Amino acid sequence: MSVRVARAAWARGWGASYPRGASSFRVPPPGPESVTELLRDAAVEDEAGVATARRSPGQCSVLLFPGQGSQVVGMGRGLLRYPRVRELYAAAQRVLGYDLLELSLHGPQEALDRTVHCQPAVFVASLAAVEKLNHLQPEVIENCVAAAGFSVGEFAALVFAGAMEFSEGLYAVKIRAEAMQEASEAVPSGMLSVLGKPQSKFNMACLEAREHCKALGIENPVCEVANYLFPDCRVISGHHEALRFLQENSSRYHFRRTKRLPVSGGFHTRLMEPAVGRLTEVLQTLTWKEPLVPVHCNVHGGKYTHSKHIPKLLVKQLVSPVKWEQTMHAIYERKKGTEFPRTFEVGPGKQLGAVLKSCNLQAWKSYSHVEVLEACEAQDL
Repeated sequence: MSVRVARAAWARGWGASYPRGASSFRVPPPGPESVTELLRDAAVEDEAGVATARRSPGQCSVLLFPGQGSQVVGMGRGLLRYPRVRELYAAAQRVLGYDLLELSLHGPQEALDRTVHCQPAVFVASLAAVEKLNHLQPEVIENCVAAAGFSVGEFAALVFAGAMEFSEGLYAVKIRAEAMQEASEAVPSGMLSVLGKPQSKFNMACLEAREHCKALGIENPVCEVANYLFPDCRVISGHHEALRFLQENSSRYHFRRTKRLPVSGGFHTRLMEPAVGRLTEVLQTLTWKEPLVPVHCNVHGGKYTHSKHIPKLLVKQLVSPVKWEQTMHAIYERKKGTEFPRTFEVGPGKQLGAVLKSCNLQAWKSYSHVEVLEACEAQDL
């Protein structure tokens, strides 16, 4: 893929089309020196077959978009000085019907943590972080060769890649978050991060936790791996009683550490089946385009190969485990001695960077985080 086309993807994601069933709005057009104007010309040149200089792997970049659980009060404060960021939040207020920027900046944390709020908040903050990255290091956007997003972050990655427009992506995230919130309230459930050992048997632990729940009279209990993070680390979703059983018996399964995640339900399992219908319906109203930057899918870790597969796999993602470890292997696989691309985590938190470090230490050495708070640290932008 041409780097010019890769950069053009970011422009294409900011269209004005809006899904049926929602109030219409248009993101205000940027100024003449914006990335949109620059990339429109670049895309035309590429379509005409103009050759572009080849980049070495070390000059290329990968963008990673975080998911739910990365939210923190104050996110977005470090982005407001950059072009178009306030426009994104103004557009978000029209779509969502509440002031997302106010909630992101000032909380309270309890409200921000609710699924219905944090998914749109992380989505918009991540794309606002791309605006910052484009302003400070436009060559990173030019030379992007792959993108991936964790759970709801996959929607942001697809907008960045031009597969759908910002307005449509945000509306889909809104419906997804509402449906998942409702599904979560129907069954007391949650998610448990588990750091194990090579001898840990996650599937056996889940099976015995389900048997424990059945003995307590819980019908059709759920307890299964929902996220593959890195070797010996999984996130398990299920009924609260199942997760409690795993924590109380962690030594039996050689778990080194367990921690409940700040989410409202057992995501990426069949507990989310009640949300499937609403998400399917809204995704069918969207206009899908071929991603101009390869986007990796949570369901199998590989690239999307056709735009028609995107809505189907986004729905399947709701009830399937996130194969993030597999995604990291797919993105960073290369011949020995070949340089790794630079990696940028765009959005709140540095969780994806920590996971990358455990998956591929050499790739992590070229990792940076685009800071969305005010403070800037080493290796942050």
